[in-house]
Amino acid sequence: MMATILDVTLSRALSVNEILSGIFGSISLTAWICLLLPQLITNYRAQSADGLSMVFLAVWLFGDIANLSGALVTGLAPTATALAGYFCISDIILISQSLYYNVINARKARQRTRSTQSEASEDEPLLQPRRRSSSGLPGSHRRHSVHHSESNLEPIKRVFTGEDDTPDSNPWLHNALSVAAVYIVGAAGWFISYKVGAWEKPDAADDEPSTESPVAILGMVLGYASALCYLCARVPQIIKNYRQKSCDGLALLFFLLSLTGNLTYGLSVFSYSQEPAYIVKAVPWLLGSLGTIVEDCIIFYQFRIYSKSGAAKSDNTDEAA
Repeated sequence: MMATILDVTLSRALSVNEILSGIFGSISLTAWICLLLPQLITNYRAQSADGLSMVFLAVWLFGDIANLSGALVTGLAPTATALAGYFCISDIILISQSLYYNVINARKARQRTRSTQSEASEDEPLLQPRRRSSSGLPGSHRRHSVHHSESNLEPIKRVFTGEDDTPDSNPWLHNALSVAAVYIVGAAGWFISYKVGAWEKPDAADDEPSTESPVAILGMVLGYASALCYLCARVPQIIKNYRQKSCDGLALLFFLLSLTGNLTYGLSVFSYSQEPAYIVKAVPWLLGSLGTIVEDCIIFYQFRIYSKSGAAKSDNTDEAA
């Protein structure tokens, strides 16, 4: 197998740097393709996107737009440019779903508020004497009956909807296996495309623009703008998690795939060439991808501590009941 790969490599005259850049880029592309699925599924099951910060998504989109523009102008590695374009598409999909659920849930909340106010105004004169006892609160028996009947129907509901509220005993292990699968699929995808000739080099390479040309300067400005957006995007999400002391509504695999995508994306850009001129113009992309890894680690820490605090609160509630 290794001999075959080396033969193909030699026949197509690709350098080791280009091979590594292609493999890392393919893994990163696989991670970003799969990135949306965990969070989209989480939002769909909860019928809500309250766990996500809309500022986080908006700034992320601005960063991806600047990233794509800068990659096109500067002439980065093909995988980097392809990923930048996919980032924009994925952002729009996730933002659209989040806005949809936010609008729908806000409308339902207003309807519930109006319904509650109308019921209270109609029943209040007749039910005032019953307020002396907490067990005789208006509608308490009715709500208890409805809740009891819904709890009895919950097993049937799960059968037809396919929902399962059983907590994952080891989510970190299962998500790690998913990330490992991304690495395997991404690397295999590159080798397949490599063998069919998708990575053959052109006969003559185009001359790269000078680092002092207006095009290169514009690309650098866009690159640094995207890096700044990436570094700032996760701050609102971190603050939101801290204020709520919860990561409910967030998919852990979403951020694990983001970490994988950022890491391999940076490695793809860096592996493409180590020439000083190329490294200088690639600095903003390296900063934007590798710099956000630190912020992702903060979110992982929040998952860890807030899941423990949530479990402790649940245990206390069960004991009190």
